[in-house]
Amino acid sequence: MRQALPLVTRQGDRIAIVSGLRTPFARQATAFHGIPAVDLGKMVVGELLARSEIPADAIEQLVFGQVVQMPEAPNIAREIVLGTGMNVHTDAYSVSRACATSFQAVANVAESLMAGTIRAGIAGGADSSSVLPIGVSKALARVLVDGNKARTTRQRLTLFSRLRLRDLLPVPPAVAEYSTGLRMGDTAEQMAKTYGITREQQDALAHRSHQRAAQAWAEGKLAEEVMTTYVPPYKNPFAEDNNIRGASTLADYAKLRPAFDRKHGSVTAANSTPLTDGAAAVIMMTESRAKELGLRPLGYLRSYAFTAIDVWQDMLLGPAWSTPLALERAGLTMADLTLFDMHEAFAAQTLANLQLLGSERFAREVLGRAQATGEVDDAKFNVLGGSIAYGHPFAATGARMITQTLHELRRRGGGFGLVTACAAGGLGAAMVLEAE
Repeated sequence: MRQALPLVTRQGDRIAIVSGLRTPFARQATAFHGIPAVDLGKMVVGELLARSEIPADAIEQLVFGQVVQMPEAPNIAREIVLGTGMNVHTDAYSVSRACATSFQAVANVAESLMAGTIRAGIAGGADSSSVLPIGVSKALARVLVDGNKARTTRQRLTLFSRLRLRDLLPVPPAVAEYSTGLRMGDTAEQMAKTYGITREQQDALAHRSHQRAAQAWAEGKLAEEVMTTYVPPYKNPFAEDNNIRGASTLADYAKLRPAFDRKHGSVTAANSTPLTDGAAAVIMMTESRAKELGLRPLGYLRSYAFTAIDVWQDMLLGPAWSTPLALERAGLTMADLTLFDMHEAFAAQTLANLQLLGSERFAREVLGRAQATGEVDDAKFNVLGGSIAYGHPFAATGARMITQTLHELRRRGGGFGLVTACAAGGLGAAMVLEAE
């Protein structure tokens, strides 16, 4: 093993992840229907603090993310501080890095810890695909602004008379890349075709994800890191992810039609992660602060890396770019890892990244590296299932992966784990974690 170069503070403290928690993840318009992301965030942070029994004023910063923004609460982090009874003076700000948003939140808190400006903070994210900011057309928006400045009713009527019926239709959040017009599923189809990934391979990975996740729940491995929630009218608890299809068979996956390329495609609803609601968060401290409070950390953040690539072709290759960089910064190789957890936006995207991590040609010709990052051992890969099974509340997934990986490392007696994700805009993220 190479000499490790962990992230440390000026005093030599490691960056400790003391605890983590998430809500159960719910498919769109099911258990969390009508619950906005800010309330999901309050829910998980409030429970995380209650379980930790950390003094309220010990948390000096909260960095939280949301991908589908709420116009009425643009700084979700500050709303969570105010809505959970935290110290009103707690520094709080919001971040967004698409599907890697809570990776970014964790990195920001880590940087504050390393700079010495705080000794303890919370990082996380929440998203709701059930409570969406439905907008209006540009034409109607302009008329509403101009109408507000009009002096007479006649002027206002003249402005509104220019509108067409289609201008009055609601405008949902965009599902395509702003720069290219491509949907995530279109990119997944690109990748399947570029790297020769078959429908059967994609369905097999999706089936594996659901089977592993169902087994993890059945064995009680997730109970400690997933809270029980109660939503209006507060009669029934919601305690487990409701997207996992443990009883499904490969034959069931084969029945679905392609969702994006209807004639020649292989990406389906079953081998993609669904729209999901949920929230997740972690408490982070300097190692010495954790000791002062008598806390045993779940683990430590050893390194992280963020990358960006072109958005026009195969833009979900972030893990293939960010993984070697995070390993290099940690002073590790792929062989040193006990666990490797990759966000499964689509089975095609996941399989393409796995293929390239083991490719000498990709390493030399694209990354400019002398050798491949290394093939991922199936025994270490997404051992508890992945996002295809659990779901993907965009800003919460990174914190879910970090908490889940650290708990599993602890169960295995410690070691190193790497978590990585692709993200819209051609972005990628990877973090190396350590547990003892």
